[in-house]
Amino acid sequence: MLEVCADNATAFEELMGRYQNRVVSLMTHLVGHRDMAEDLAQEVFMRVYRARGRYVPGAKFSTWLYTIAHNVASNALRGLSRRREVNLVSRESGEFKGNPMDAAALAASGLMPTRQLDKAELQDVVKIAIAALNERQRMAVLLNKFEHLSYEEIAEVMQLSPSAVKSLLTRARSNLRDVLDPYLQQGAKVEGNGEAAALKERTTDEHQ
Repeated sequence: MLEVCADNATAFEELMGRYQNRVVSLMTHLVGHRDMAEDLAQEVFMRVYRARGRYVPGAKFSTWLYTIAHNVASNALRGLSRRREVNLVSRESGEFKGNPMDAAALAASGLMPTRQLDKAELQDVVKIAIAALNERQRMAVLLNKFEHLSYEEIAEVMQLSPSAVKSLLTRARSNLRDVLDPYLQQGAKVEGNGEAAALKERTTDEHQ
């Protein structure tokens, strides 16, 4: 990033090569549409480049990058909500195929399956579980379990206190268990409405 600050175009290409797939994946889990996620990732890197003159080495570069990504995703989701087109996790996107997010959702919930799981079934139930989380819970889980950021780093990204991040993750784990437990333990059919659950919890999160 210091080379990018010095207007080294090759360094910027290297930076994008290292992080672009991770940012696209993060955006896909947040907005549910691969095409939109790719556009948002491009916006993230455009902001990184435009802000290169203001970059000050301090925390890890990835923390700074995910702070920008969080802001871009939040703006996009607010726009979708205003147009009543919110579809946080698309059933048709197929973005969970072969994706470590399955394991991340299970790890975040603290549950382990008691039976052999069909891969397609697991993908479907993970989609429903992730959709049951509101935007802030989803972001916290993704950064903690998928990008392995600490509570302090997530707090910096989301502009929250570490205790608020801990609270978010606690509620996210509870919500994931509510959706995943009947399926993983008894094989019961899982039904969920991600938007309804997100609306139910949004007020609580916004007052943290």
